[in-house]
Amino acid sequence: MPTAILTGQPVPGSSIEGDLRSLGYEVRVAADPAETETLLAQVPGDRRVAVVDARFVGHVHALRLGLTDPRFPLAAIPGAVTARPAGRQALTRALARETSAQGALLVDSLPDRITGTLDTEVHRPELGSLVAVVPADPQTRNEARQAVAAVDDEAVRLKSAVKSRDGFFTTHFVSPYSRYLARWCARRGLTPNQVTTASLLTALVAAACAATGTRAGFVAAGVLLIASFVLDCTDGQLARYSLQYSTLGAWLDATFDRAKEYAYYAGLALGAARGGDDVWALALGAMILQTSRHVVDFSFNEANAGDPTGPANTSPTAALSDKLDSVGWTVWLRRMIVLPIGERWALIAVLTALTTPRVTFYALLVGCAFAATYTTAGRVLRSLNRKAARTDRAARALADLADSGPLVELLTRRASVPLAPVSAAVGGLLVVTSAALWGATWPTLLAALAHVALSAAAVSRPLKGALDWLVPPFFRAAEYGTVLILAAESEVNGALPAAFGLVAAVAYHHYDTVYRIRGDAGAPPRWLVRTIGGHEGRTLAVVLLAVVLTAAQFTVALTVLAVAVALLVLLESIRFWVSAHRQGAPAVHDEGEPA
Repeated sequence: MPTAILTGQPVPGSSIEGDLRSLGYEVRVAADPAETETLLAQVPGDRRVAVVDARFVGHVHALRLGLTDPRFPLAAIPGAVTARPAGRQALTRALARETSAQGALLVDSLPDRITGTLDTEVHRPELGSLVAVVPADPQTRNEARQAVAAVDDEAVRLKSAVKSRDGFFTTHFVSPYSRYLARWCARRGLTPNQVTTASLLTALVAAACAATGTRAGFVAAGVLLIASFVLDCTDGQLARYSLQYSTLGAWLDATFDRAKEYAYYAGLALGAARGGDDVWALALGAMILQTSRHVVDFSFNEANAGDPTGPANTSPTAALSDKLDSVGWTVWLRRMIVLPIGERWALIAVLTALTTPRVTFYALLVGCAFAATYTTAGRVLRSLNRKAARTDRAARALADLADSGPLVELLTRRASVPLAPVSAAVGGLLVVTSAALWGATWPTLLAALAHVALSAAAVSRPLKGALDWLVPPFFRAAEYGTVLILAAESEVNGALPAAFGLVAAVAYHHYDTVYRIRGDAGAPPRWLVRTIGGHEGRTLAVVLLAVVLTAAQFTVALTVLAVAVALLVLLESIRFWVSAHRQGAPAVHDEGEPA
């Protein structure tokens, strides 16, 4: 149980002790800084501890924001400061300095004085209209209490449960009621992870309904997909409403989003096959396009992480973007045309219920292709006008996202080119174009070998160039595209579903890499990357198998490869994230752009 140390003389009629207990704190009282230091030393080091001024007046939700958020080692609001175990030493040092300080006090509140002398970063939540003050006299206290009564902190809490930046469909058609569902869940003790799991199960049932191939099944699938998305919004809103953030929760939320969408693609393809229409190539193409688009987003963001000037700098492109963001309708239009998850799932659900899987995939491919072209073009223009130097951390992240295997490691010391994106693009075009023109033949195998050599050249230097963030997306497109083309050209039943499974397994590995980097956990271990071959090893292996095996044998080989990769990456990923959660990894929650 966390401990709160109230400092100073208790105020008659104050609710501060009850408020702290309602937040799960054990309350102790200290008369002066010296006693506060003594009580702090008695609190076990593995517990959260807070120092709160006994005169504090404010909303309970202000205290909740300041004292219970698990994402930050140190946090403070006026009149209160808290430390998780990771920030405990800094809090102890600051209190010791205050205890030994001599002279007149510039700040009367001990928690505020401690906050002012902390020698590390302190999170200060945005309180908005919430009240959090330490009144100096009875009149000020009276005014503060009136201010507390004038603001409904529950309404503020509900509003803050919703992302400040989200898509049009989510903002106007889901969040107005899903926030109340989040509160309902919180009051019944449900956790965000439980709601995330419910969203996954609902989406899997939707995929199963789509797989029936009947009109009733398609209608049910569309309805359930929307229901799954509502739950997907609810889990994040529940996390913000109740401040239940965790490393494991962020990973589950992000990973399940991809699993739900791609499982639904498979369900549509199965349903279409029952009706005599083979759309597995379209389903795989949609997954490849969406995954590659996400890699563009991840690579660009990681490439500009730590840039003090921001990824936009002061380019004309950024200036135009800022201007458009100042006009209401253009903001929503721009958020809609990039087809974020809300708009995308709504489109899929409606088209599933009203049309056929083929029409659904055609619309999805066109929409995602336009969105990918729009966002990538804008990022290229911004990057060309970028002035800041790329950091070593960004270059390391891009190298990890490249997912290079043992063949590239062997060749990087012997090949070097100054234009990494050009080398990656040329290598990818060679193998994909050759597969499309000549299929499973020896020229395609030679093209695959050239792709390996050019991939090594692309990453032989640190990826710090203006457009080097394009290297990982080029590698993804080359690998996934080669698998799709060779499976489609085999013209054997089961080849495309096997290819779908292989790309899904590899894509999971790539998403897992992104989420580890985002959580400051580093990339997956090198033994895993080497074991599954790296992007160049897998591409070469698929081409070689297609060349030397019959079409039927190639299908079996793709299936075996998909199962092997899936088992390896899933077991290692689950082991890592569960272990990180148990060891108390810093809690995180993704508040970024809608995926």
